[in-house]
Amino acid sequence: MTPRALVPALAALAVWQAVCQAGLVAPAMLASPVAVGAALGELWTRGMPPGKTLPLHAWHSLIRVLTGTGLAVALGLPLGLALGASPRFRAACMPLVDFLRPIPPLAWVPMAILWFGLGLASAAFLIFLGALFPVVLSTCAGVRGVDALYVDAVRALGGGRAAVWGKVLLPGALPSVLTGVRVGLGIGWMTLVAAEFTGVRGGYGLGYMIMSARDLQRTDMVMAGMAVIGLMGLGMEWGMKRLAARLLRWQ
Repeated sequence: MTPRALVPALAALAVWQAVCQAGLVAPAMLASPVAVGAALGELWTRGMPPGKTLPLHAWHSLIRVLTGTGLAVALGLPLGLALGASPRFRAACMPLVDFLRPIPPLAWVPMAILWFGLGLASAAFLIFLGALFPVVLSTCAGVRGVDALYVDAVRALGGGRAAVWGKVLLPGALPSVLTGVRVGLGIGWMTLVAAEFTGVRGGYGLGYMIMSARDLQRTDMVMAGMAVIGLMGLGMEWGMKRLAARLLRWQ
């Protein structure tokens, strides 16, 4: 993050602190940045509920997000490639994709609990559903967006199916694939936290921590949990941008 990018964030923090310090908003409704910072320290050392510290909650949530998103990429990438490359396969499968895609992942919560219980599998399943369709549709669009002239050129030079995929279609679709993964990660975080609101085995996760703080009317801890989610999402977004810069140097 560049110094210029810090200016809006610091200005927002200053306004936020000024509003809270002036008493324009009750602390129970909006905790100040100073109070949120103190709550972060308390969550790190004491935990919420007591004994369940912030690093443990963050670790469990991170594992759930990476597992679900990884499964979405593992299935969504080949499915998207097939949809983009084969008009017949696309005509046969897109109605099913268009039917399932509008169903919110949270609508699957009862089924996920019924099938997998309250452990990692149910959370990973919900995140998988949330991240799958951005990966599938972005990959399909990336393949379809490759100029057919490049494919014809490879074939004219004697290249077979492997050369077309390895030299043209996969590199051409890669920018869209990475965009789909980034979108899927964001949806995965939203899905995970909402899923953790419904209960998780062992009582770990940032969503569970936020709900525990809400029950005790600790607005500062609720907002601290939100800040941690934002920071973890920002870190993953930064990592994806770095990965894209490395993989797309040819652009």
